[in-house]
Amino acid sequence: MQDFSAYSILFEGDSMNSFPDFRTIVASFAPGWFASVMGTGVLAMTTRTLSLRWAWLTPVAEALHWFNIGLFLLIAVPWLLRWFQHTDKALATLRHPMQSPFYATLTVALLVMAAQTLNFGLGEELARAIWWCASVMTFALNFIILFRLFTGDDAAMEHITAAHFIPAVGLVVIPVAGIPLLNSVEGLAHDLALLVNIAGLGAGFLLYLGLFCLLFQKHLLHAPFPGKLIPTVWIQMAPLCWTAFSLMQTADALGGSATLAAMLMWGASLWWFLMAVLLTFTAWRRGTLVFSLVWWSFIFPLGALTTLSLKLGSAGLPLGGELGVLLWMLLVTAWAVTMARTLRRVLNGSIFTA
Repeated sequence: MQDFSAYSILFEGDSMNSFPDFRTIVASFAPGWFASVMGTGVLAMTTRTLSLRWAWLTPVAEALHWFNIGLFLLIAVPWLLRWFQHTDKALATLRHPMQSPFYATLTVALLVMAAQTLNFGLGEELARAIWWCASVMTFALNFIILFRLFTGDDAAMEHITAAHFIPAVGLVVIPVAGIPLLNSVEGLAHDLALLVNIAGLGAGFLLYLGLFCLLFQKHLLHAPFPGKLIPTVWIQMAPLCWTAFSLMQTADALGGSATLAAMLMWGASLWWFLMAVLLTFTAWRRGTLVFSLVWWSFIFPLGALTTLSLKLGSAGLPLGGELGVLLWMLLVTAWAVTMARTLRRVLNGSIFTA
């Protein structure tokens, strides 16, 4: 029988009797908080896409966009303070085989900020600056996390979760804003940026394949994931969907087409979406789907599938656009429920328990 005690470290903060002071919040601040920025950002951008069809969604998209910028800045304060005031705890988290991948939510959130900046018209120069910063940090953090896992001897199969996909997600998201930004640069800057986009896409997909094999083996040969960990199974859609989306954008920029390959990846993503729904429903029926910060794992992958469906719908995939709208409705519902539950636990302090 598999021992799930290693997972408990991911869910600290589920219960608390009194509101903690700010220093306690900083000391125990989880690295995965930026997943809320990732999810809110993809909701803002998909809503903006649909506002081209329904104009009444334009102010909704704008509101989500500015809310997400504020959310990013708000989360950044305790996140950065933890590194300065509790460096030992921050480093211990970075060295932990289960917690370290959650640091990559920062770089993915920055890439989302770059895409938002571009899509909502805040200026290409600002978007490019954020994108370069995020891209460098994404590559650096990937090597730091994986080199530590490759050279350490404390990682075991019980530590492997779908959260390990997050660094790979960062790599394949690089072209989402990076490719559109190529239009305004020339010469060496253009070639270097294109190289970064292609390298990120290729490296991220390689990591996805390796990690998918590990997770598939774990699903087949090990005990089922505990209920609290079920939201992470949705993460497996994110690298696959964003790879397909980025592949289409990169191929378009190079004068080719990757629509067929993207459609095949979309089919695989849809298959996993249905499996994730079944696993989630089973955990809910058993009463083990207890809320924690990990619920944000529902949002960004669902947003990735929504984005890819809308993109393929515009490229001619039958019913792709219609399915994208249905997925967007599910995304809105999931985001609203997760945000409401998160805010409730922020207000009572239970989510900050260390």
